[in-house]
Amino acid sequence: MNVAQPESNLRGACFIRAYAKINLTLDVLGRRADGYHALSTVMQTVDLYDTLCLSALDEDRVQLICTRPELDGEDNLTVRAARLLRERCSIRQGVLIELHKRIPVAAGLGGGSSDAAAVLLAIQRMWQLQVTLSDLGEIAAVLGSDVPFFLQGGLALCEGRGEVVTPLEPGWPMSMRWLILLKPAISISTAAIFRRLSAHNYSDGSHSSRVVAALQSGLEPQVEDLHNGLERTVLELHPEVVQARAEMLSAGVPLVRLSGSGPTLYASFPDLSRAMQVQKRLQARGYEVYLTHAVYPEMGNINVLFK
Repeated sequence: MNVAQPESNLRGACFIRAYAKINLTLDVLGRRADGYHALSTVMQTVDLYDTLCLSALDEDRVQLICTRPELDGEDNLTVRAARLLRERCSIRQGVLIELHKRIPVAAGLGGGSSDAAAVLLAIQRMWQLQVTLSDLGEIAAVLGSDVPFFLQGGLALCEGRGEVVTPLEPGWPMSMRWLILLKPAISISTAAIFRRLSAHNYSDGSHSSRVVAALQSGLEPQVEDLHNGLERTVLELHPEVVQARAEMLSAGVPLVRLSGSGPTLYASFPDLSRAMQVQKRLQARGYEVYLTHAVYPEMGNINVLFK
């Protein structure tokens, strides 16, 4: 890999947004020989984001400061991402990562993976490293199954264990233009949910294929194809999610779906007024609720500020 080294006197700050995602579909195809599960999932970034600021350090180290102090630590994906890229490019320049956390943690929204992808992109831009998106994708795949998706975001079909990403043309239905995300007051381990899966949770990937075909044709996906192979297991294990789902339905939501391994549930609306009404009802019942929409990030979301 041909890499331009950052100048030793480089100073500045690089701000970048790290967007959350939802899963329109999540087909679990079966267990692979390496222990992972084969997936086919359609994912979309939404306008709920963490903000990261990266700046150079004189010391040869990576430091993280987060608004959620419990997330500071050597095993944070952002720290691991910075270290892997520095090692790949033989860089000794240190980096400070400041993370303003808004995306709920362990919520099925991909916040940690998105933060890691944002760090890779920000370091590449800030130090003008001659690494390709494919190079970053290799590093991202080591970090986690969702990280490669967040290097581009938008709408995509993700396969393999999630790391094989096929970007799709923007095709979000007008009938789904506003989204309500409800995060029950629990956290769920993705690994724990996958460990509980059995053959009756598996599908052949046709849900994802039909949703892709519909979106690329400008059509609204069929309700039965908005399938999440983890949902049954999550509902069986977590009564809090069952209760939250029932509350959403009673608040006037016609269809509720689980994002990733949860516990976050989402619903879509064709108009803002209806979405706001439902949001207020759910907030009045004590739930953590976000009103958002689909978003297609661009490199323009990186703002490099030099002194």
